[in-house]
Amino acid sequence: MKFTESWLRTFVDPPFSTQAMSHVLTMSGLEVEACEPVAPAFTQVVVGQVLTVVKHPQADRLNLLEVDVGQEKPLQIVCGAPNVKPGMKAPCALVGAQLPNDLVIRAAKVRGVESFGMMCSEKELGLSSEGHGLLELESQAPVGVAVRDWLELDDTVLTLKLTPNRADCLSVWGVARELSVLTQCALKTPPVPDANCRASHSGPGQDPAPKRQVLLEDPRACGRYVGRTLHLEHPERPTPSWMLRRLQRCGLRSKNLVVDVTNYVMLELGQPMHAFDDTVLQGNLSVRWARPQETLQLLTEQTVTLTPDMLVIADQQGPVALAGIMGGMPSAVTGQSRQVFLEAAWFAPQAITGRARRLGLNSEAAHRFERGVDFMLAQRAVDYATQLLLEITSGTAGQLVDCTGVIPQRERVLVRPERVRRVLGLALSDERIAGLLAQLEGQMQVSQEPQGFWLTPPSYRFDLNIEADYIEEIARLEGYDNIPTQTPVASMRLSARSEAVRDPAELQNRLVHHGFQEVMTYSFIAGSELEKFTPDEQGIALLNPIASQLSHLRTTMAPGLIHTLRYNLGRKQERVRIFEIGRCFRLGPDRSYQQEQRLAALIYGLRYPEQWSMAAEPVDFFDLKAEVEALFPVSMTPRFYPCTDHPALHPGRAARIALEQTTIGWLGELHPRLVSGYELARAPLLFELELTPLLSCSIPHFVEPSRFQPVRRDLAFVVDEHLPLDALLHCLREAKAPFVTELDVFDLYRGSGLPNGKKSVAFRVVIQDTERTLTESDLEITTTALIAAVSSAFGAELR
Repeated sequence: MKFTESWLRTFVDPPFSTQAMSHVLTMSGLEVEACEPVAPAFTQVVVGQVLTVVKHPQADRLNLLEVDVGQEKPLQIVCGAPNVKPGMKAPCALVGAQLPNDLVIRAAKVRGVESFGMMCSEKELGLSSEGHGLLELESQAPVGVAVRDWLELDDTVLTLKLTPNRADCLSVWGVARELSVLTQCALKTPPVPDANCRASHSGPGQDPAPKRQVLLEDPRACGRYVGRTLHLEHPERPTPSWMLRRLQRCGLRSKNLVVDVTNYVMLELGQPMHAFDDTVLQGNLSVRWARPQETLQLLTEQTVTLTPDMLVIADQQGPVALAGIMGGMPSAVTGQSRQVFLEAAWFAPQAITGRARRLGLNSEAAHRFERGVDFMLAQRAVDYATQLLLEITSGTAGQLVDCTGVIPQRERVLVRPERVRRVLGLALSDERIAGLLAQLEGQMQVSQEPQGFWLTPPSYRFDLNIEADYIEEIARLEGYDNIPTQTPVASMRLSARSEAVRDPAELQNRLVHHGFQEVMTYSFIAGSELEKFTPDEQGIALLNPIASQLSHLRTTMAPGLIHTLRYNLGRKQERVRIFEIGRCFRLGPDRSYQQEQRLAALIYGLRYPEQWSMAAEPVDFFDLKAEVEALFPVSMTPRFYPCTDHPALHPGRAARIALEQTTIGWLGELHPRLVSGYELARAPLLFELELTPLLSCSIPHFVEPSRFQPVRRDLAFVVDEHLPLDALLHCLREAKAPFVTELDVFDLYRGSGLPNGKKSVAFRVVIQDTERTLTESDLEITTTALIAAVSSAFGAELR
């Protein structure tokens, strides 16, 4: 929200400097983000009128001017501006004037001709970054008057950084209302006459403009609609300079008189308005929801297809405006529109929120309606705009159309003094609280009863709903600076922590020590990426996404890691090792929202950083598998099963990760289709694990080492070539043969002496007991159990 200090002081004028006033606003919650002067410092620049223009005798592009600056004699000035002409008025820097950028004007000879000053453009005065000609002033500008005074350049533009709940301060009048309460200075409320009573603006013998009917098809979406038809005598007249200056300093460009007036009313009062070319409208108007496949060409000349959840203003031919957001191009007013229809309305925020963003639009009206507009302001805004237009152009005003639907009901709220003291931690007496609330009596209804204060919020304060909201108001009025800083007193004790649960920081540190970097990505992804990575899971769509490519809650963290990879590759980082711990979301069987924490990582590029002593080798599946195995505690052994059905992974280079037959994640190489889609030079490798199983571990316990000699037995089995070694190991361990303390693979043989399609896998078995020396029969029982388990499970033969 931008506005000028002088505009604000027309409503409330506290005896504070600009800095002090900004501090008061900031400490009340209305943060003043910037205070910038309207123009840089310059001196001795006055309004000059060009009397004569003669070509310079020594230069084709220069002119000799005689300029009246209010002195006894006109000044002779050499000027090269292309738009200079006799009779025009423009800023004239006198000899001795100091301009921005340390420029000092002196009497000088230009191509042999003396010049006693300089005619100035906007750029030379620091008013604009562009300036190709003189700044032409209004014809009524008095000659010799300081330009700073005439253009009101000794002013400051304040920029407020408002929170979404303070939509009541999205206007100069709203900020003045707040400042009046904070400083206890009088608030000047300009009277707004009813346009129907001002016959002095009507032309002789003219009938009032006709009344147009309006139908509210959904009175909850549009609680109030006020309009009036105007007949303008001179719509081509320019916007007054004082109004243009205020609009431009607030960041709005001039369009035409009618649009400028509606924008001015919006900035001053906070009520968005729109004006239609009344001759284009067909029949009566209705405020309704859009119908399927209806289209509308907006003022941006963009044609949009409307959806049934978009509110529109329509005539008998179809939509003419997108309610609360933007008008339509066919019914837009121009500088020649004599018959216009002014409208001001109150739309429920939920009927407007998100529609502009969905269409890629950004409008001042939508910004205000999404946050809440005073539902009692519409008629006053229409009357004020009518008054301004008829004073400038003359004409007639038709009867007011005022349609009322369902408007919010402001409920009384009880504020208990004891509750105020407990929440704020301040020993405020009942009298002090009553005094602070008395400052708000001009804004809301306040009544004191034995149980506390009953407060009814005004129509423009949508942020006041519960007792805590009013307690915050009391704190703001008391002043946040006056709330003492107290160090909280609390007992400190160490919380008990089970050794059977690991800290996630342990996993983070382990990955960091292995060369990974932790990243944090958005929990939102595009709907198209859900189809690529988890097509079988139904994603959760956001009702109000911050961007079209962030429309769903993620069901997997892989897309975020891949986008991070692409970002780094675009900045010449060819070796990337990243991980993230975060939440993923999905719909449960009963349509409930479920979320779980996961750990995901990605590796890409070379196995080791580039160095002279080692050949450059790309990472592969087994590099990532080793990283996954290193994350598990010694007491847990993950199982890896071939995975061919994961939609985002290479069918032959992927695995499912399981603990005790329960799948807890996956790892593998990105599918070639996605590698091509993301425009990657090679395939990255990724894994994703549920975090909870990784954090559990068994508590270490003491095992007495055996005093008896261990026995080693080597068992070699002939099995099918395609049987995974992991399956063999798992089978032998699950056999739970007695006295086995160690079981590992130590040899793999393929070659002569074995049938085709077979391989030999040799296992080292260490057998030992803690209570006695094992006998040969004990060893036989152990080896027989192992051989039987493998033979029955895989048809393996002892070699």
